[in-house]
Amino acid sequence: MSERVADAAPSNFPGERLGLPEDGRGSVGRMGRRVLGLVIDWAIAMAISWLITRHYGGWTVYPVFAALQILAIWALGGSIGHRIAGLRLSALPGSQPALWRPVVRSVLLMIVIPALVWDSDHRGFHDKIAGTVLVRA
Repeated sequence: MSERVADAAPSNFPGERLGLPEDGRGSVGRMGRRVLGLVIDWAIAMAISWLITRHYGGWTVYPVFAALQILAIWALGGSIGHRIAGLRLSALPGSQPALWRPVVRSVLLMIVIPALVWDSDHRGFHDKIAGTVLVRA
């Protein structure tokens, strides 16, 4: 799996240039599963934030969300929402993400914009910088 794909021909499906299968286990996680995972993670962060502050919203939800992302990705191979949605985060070329990868990925995810910029392999800018790919478990 190579990060250097600038000279590669267009792929037939997301993840092909990364050496991933077209569908099934190990294939690139699609939008529906990603959004479901994000909604679950955000709901968990909101609930924990509420337990801390006794009100919804506010800035406490952001560090709680980031901490949950970092710890769960490092310990479980994906956030709680990812795992419930049938996804896991894989470091290229397929090993367990080192602690710095979830930290970098989560910080960029909190900025939001990097997560909205995708390549043809359905990897957000936050995943490209962290050297990770979200795949089906």
